[in-house]
Amino acid sequence: MANDKLLKTLSRLGLPMFEPSEELDVNATLAEVVTSRDLRLWESFPVLLANASENYRFAPEMVERQLLDAEFKKVFQRLLLMTVAVYDFYHLSFAWAAQLQKSFSAEDKAAVKDWRQALKVNQWPSEQEQECDPQRVKVLFELYYEQRVEKERRRKDKQDEFSLEFALSQLFPPKQKQLFRKKLEGDALSKTEQEYYSRTVKKKVVALANSELHSLARKLLEL
Repeated sequence: MANDKLLKTLSRLGLPMFEPSEELDVNATLAEVVTSRDLRLWESFPVLLANASENYRFAPEMVERQLLDAEFKKVFQRLLLMTVAVYDFYHLSFAWAAQLQKSFSAEDKAAVKDWRQALKVNQWPSEQEQECDPQRVKVLFELYYEQRVEKERRRKDKQDEFSLEFALSQLFPPKQKQLFRKKLEGDALSKTEQEYYSRTVKKKVVALANSELHSLARKLLEL
């Protein structure tokens, strides 16, 4: 079995499936972020929680349980309020956030409202002091969201490509599928290939392009 160092190297070389699988204690990790006093990490908290709640077992009470200092418990609460405001600002919904908001005090709700306004104008009122900068929080979250959308687009493109490849394989033998692809992409065909395409492949293409046949096939699938 390859060691972890080799697996991590393979992952960096483009084989992420070989990355060592280590159980992530997401709540302990988030507690470390809170106690780090690192503003960059604090400003990334909405991103961290979006990923944590989607892929791992994030539980606010488990994070708070690991924060022994009252100061850090307060920091965690402020970061949660900021995060809820960010999600509200971008009209996003997470089950844990919706549940958490049910326990908000009037003071908490006012803090979320202040954060939404700060996000809207990209700054805090001069009389208020906050650790995190609203504009940087937005930039980090929007970058994450753009990457997520792009990742989802690539996933869908790959799924569509696999689906098309499967459909073509059901209709065309390998040689015919190759000619279909070449013709579609505008590649030059030899005289023999052109004759074979016209004699065999094109007939199937014409049938596939028939709208009535397509409609009938749809109806059959619904039966």
